[in-house]
Amino acid sequence: MSEAIETPSGKGAADENFPVGSWLLPAHLRPHVAVFYRYARAIDDIADNPALAPEDKIRRLSRFESALQGGGDHDPALTTAIRMRESLVETEVPTRHCLDLIAAFKQDAIKLRYDDWNDLMGYCALSANPVGRYLLDLHGEHTDGYPASDALCSALQVLNHLQDCQEDKRDLDRVYLPLDWLTEAGIDVTAVDLRASTPAMRRVIDQCLDGVDDLMAVARELPGRLASRHLAMESAVIVRLAERLTAHLRTGDPLAGRVALRRRDFAACGLRGAGGELWRRMLGR
Repeated sequence: MSEAIETPSGKGAADENFPVGSWLLPAHLRPHVAVFYRYARAIDDIADNPALAPEDKIRRLSRFESALQGGGDHDPALTTAIRMRESLVETEVPTRHCLDLIAAFKQDAIKLRYDDWNDLMGYCALSANPVGRYLLDLHGEHTDGYPASDALCSALQVLNHLQDCQEDKRDLDRVYLPLDWLTEAGIDVTAVDLRASTPAMRRVIDQCLDGVDDLMAVARELPGRLASRHLAMESAVIVRLAERLTAHLRTGDPLAGRVALRRRDFAACGLRGAGGELWRRMLGR
């Protein structure tokens, strides 16, 4: 009998900070983006399930890994991974991006702290950057776009960590804030449990946002490096949204309440990002 592997959280594309396979992307590629998102959501839900022991998470993720590489063809519990593999074969996108995500979520099962910014960026290289690289490969883009894409994806990951820092600590005992910055500020991970940020905690949050600013300086180059007008417009929107969320986190306190993008943020960034990129291309800039 087939053993259940997935542990759905109920989250979907509508719960994400940033657009997932929006109408800006070519219609013939959107189904593949949907398959990729479904795959990423499934393995993320396994890693983030507080009811599963670390070894159980790794075992389930290893089953996904095996199916992605050709095993489990007749197991309905592995349908999500099998469909992902079929999509990769059809589009000729390498499997490494999907395998990197599994490696990241296996790491999440056992690694709960990050020593410094470089340690955190190493995690982002597995947990976030493969998403952008997958999209670039899917659209037939050159790998020259990888650095700007990596910077954008890492920035988005850090912003998400800041939004969810209290929930991650409470539910999973995970802290993605660099430990050396906490120590320099004279605090430890228990500061995340407070109902509001202390001045010391605020300094650490701002240090993370300074790191995001550095990443965004590189990420802003992405739309102009892309041959696909559709993907360039989508990435321009995401760049704008990342900038807007960074601004909200500069003034808001993620410990006192959820700091999130609003409907008007999506509307304004969508119009300015997509419209601005389209206008730039029409002018040949």
